[in-house]
Amino acid sequence: MKLIVGLGNPGARYAGNRHNIGFMAVDEIHRCHPGFQPWRARFQGQVSEGRLGSEKVLLLKPGTYMNESGRAVGEAMRFFKLEPEDIVVLYDELDLPPAKFRMKKGGGHGGHNGLRSISAHIGADYRRLRLGIGHPGDKKLVSNYVLGDFAKVDRDWLEPLLTEIADQAGLLAEGKDSQFANKLTLALEPEKAQRKQKAPTDKTTAGAPAQKAASTKPKGQSHIRQARQAKPVNVPKSGPMADMLKRLLGGGKD
Repeated sequence: MKLIVGLGNPGARYAGNRHNIGFMAVDEIHRCHPGFQPWRARFQGQVSEGRLGSEKVLLLKPGTYMNESGRAVGEAMRFFKLEPEDIVVLYDELDLPPAKFRMKKGGGHGGHNGLRSISAHIGADYRRLRLGIGHPGDKKLVSNYVLGDFAKVDRDWLEPLLTEIADQAGLLAEGKDSQFANKLTLALEPEKAQRKQKAPTDKTTAGAPAQKAASTKPKGQSHIRQARQAKPVNVPKSGPMADMLKRLLGGGKD
């Protein structure tokens, strides 16, 4: 059994909040995989059982409000006798720009009250999917920002992100976090994935001209040897200059 937890606050009042992106992601997994059972109340929250690939999975949305999320997660973990690495938590991240994400295992709570509560109940070694929502720019604005609804323009990145998370959720269930992250990057940031292509191998690029130029330069030859290979100079055959050159070069009479 694997436990996939989405963080948020229960109730229609909070449904569209930035703080509820974890709920939204888990709802999308539930919607896109028809094998999951209808939501029902259990473990102080809403749960649904199903399968993702070869793994049996429990989806959980704590109903304890964000600050007490650990109560629901801890209860489910103890019931199924799970280890922290069997749990992945999906939540909003102020320190990432909108549409960005990061996979991480273990670490601190970074000021997130939901993580603070979970770590207090089960330790810090669970897996996390951090979903960027951006920062309002001023610490005083954070509370209203995270408890505010996503704007209509956010749908342009939010819906593709949630859809891709649901499509690749099987990799999360199997613990293949690196593959999951690569799939999301390829789908959501194709230009970033293209930068990882191999360097060109064409001999006319990547420094080849300099190598070609170097190969045409005589190797290991002194200036005298190079001078001997140079094009001969036209020497006059008659006249005072010719006579002088013959005497100097030994070709004339004493």
